[in-house]
This record gives sequence, C-alpha cells and structure tokens, in this order.
Amino acid sequence: MNIRKATKEDLIRISEIEIFNYRLYFYPIFKNDDYYFNELQVNKQISKYNINQIYVYDDGVIKGFMQIENNQLVKLFVEPILHNQKIGSKLITYAINHFNIQYLYALEKNIKAIQFYNRHGFKQTNIKILEEDTEEYLIKLER
Repeated sequence: MNIRKATKEDLIRISEIEIFNYRLYFYPIFKNDDYYFNELQVNKQISKYNINQIYVYDDGVIKGFMQIENNQLVKLFVEPILHNQKIGSKLITYAINHFNIQYLYALEKNIKAIQFYNRHGFKQTNIKILEEDTEEYLIKLER
C-alpha cells in the first residue's frame, strides 16, 4: 500500500497539491483574486495543517493526500495532472476501511467531486451549510 501518515517534510508538497486544486476547480466558482493568488500561498498554508490527521499517497512521489477527523473525510486532493489514475479511489477506500469514514462535505457546484464520492458509496443528504464567507453551499454526503 502506498498510503502512509504524513510527516512535516511532506507539508510543502501537500500544500502545493491543495493550492493547485483550489485554483483549478474552485477559483472559477468563487473568482476571488485576493484569496486565490495572494492569501493562498504554500508558506501560509503549511501552518494550517494538523499533521496527525493527514495521510498521503506516496509511491516515491506524493501524488495525493487526505485529512481525516474522527469519522469525517475533511479533505481529499490528488495532483490535478494525475486525476483518473485511481489515486483518489485508493485514498478514499483506505479512509473507509481504516477509519470508518461516515460522512464528508462537498461544494454543491463541484459536480465532479460529488460523482466521485457517489461512486464510493456516499449519498447526498438534505443537509447544506454555507461555505464560510461565501454564498456557496456545501452539501453533506453520508455512507
């Protein structure tokens, strides 16, 4: 298995993966130049991670990561150029099997992510919450 607990040395790579995904998939929705190009920087992101909750997919190169809190999948990101190579599927399967993940929240407009989670047994609920400081909704998906 190529999934392991993250170390401090992994944080730069983890941050890069998250930032690339945010800019590619979320910037078109939120269109917030200040946040996505000024605030969202590797050196600022690193301090926001709880290393005890992060697991990486590492086959010699870190290609994806996930953050788990209790039985919630908080984040799952794969390097964008490596999508469709089953890395995300391996991460979420690991999370389900090893941490009994029961739910997660996904941006309502992120249809591709919702379809991915549906394929892995997560179904939409009627629970929605506003994404902080936005007018966009996160929807709860449960197994």
